[in-house]
Amino acid sequence: MIGYETFDTWWWPYVFIAIAGWLATDMWRWLGVLAGNRLKEDSAALTWVRAVATALVAAVIAKLVLYPTGELKNVALALRVIAVLTGFAVFLVAGKRIWVGIVTAMGLLIGGQLLIG
Repeated sequence: MIGYETFDTWWWPYVFIAIAGWLATDMWRWLGVLAGNRLKEDSAALTWVRAVATALVAAVIAKLVLYPTGELKNVALALRVIAVLTGFAVFLVAGKRIWVGIVTAMGLLIGGQLLIG
């Protein structure tokens, strides 16, 4: 049986992780495609899935803003919150264009850091 320690080369762990990661996620994607093709766009099940997905993204963003790791930890909490709120407002005003909100929030973070530090 092929396992993590089968080959004694530097690149094998990376290949193993890539294949294992692909298999673990791709199976669920294909099952989602198969199940999704049978659902109506306005069905209760699909509405629930969208709500859960949106809640998960919101939770990840909140965690990144309130409890950051790495370099974002050095940015003031007020600046992080202002950048997110402004980026979201610009996203809505710009007709829900994601890239506009992201560029705005990142510009505020970078500009704020340059002015403060």
